[in-house]
Amino acid sequence: MVVIVSLSFKTPLRKLILLILDRVKRGSGPVVVKTVAGTVAVVMLSSVYSMMLIKKRWMEDGNASQTDEILMAKNLLETTLMGGLLFHAYIIDKLHHYIKELRIRRKTMETAKKQGQGFEDAGGSGSDKVRALEEEIATLRARVKQLESH
Repeated sequence: MVVIVSLSFKTPLRKLILLILDRVKRGSGPVVVKTVAGTVAVVMLSSVYSMMLIKKRWMEDGNASQTDEILMAKNLLETTLMGGLLFHAYIIDKLHHYIKELRIRRKTMETAKKQGQGFEDAGGSGSDKVRALEEEIATLRARVKQLESH
């Protein structure tokens, strides 16, 4: 949760976390993360299945033994923790992706603004040229009309 909060706000810790996440996502890091996430998901599903079996046993017998209650609490705790872990890992991954995408978009916007300013600066002398050419066209048209009338 601390990682998610520090990624959400611009803090010095954010740069460090982004650097760590960038390094984790290089090389064989993504394969390892996906393997661990897949293993956690399978263990979580196994725990959910065990809880379903215990619940089914409770329905059939009508009462629950102390062992079943302890196993149910253990499986519920495991499932909750694994689900929370997978959820937080997914949120951290998406936040990292969106922050990188935002950084790229900002850089492209800055370069586009610089190019736009360059065009505007060059456009000032270009607009003078356009005006001069329009005046020349107007004078030439007036001359053509003058020559046609003779």
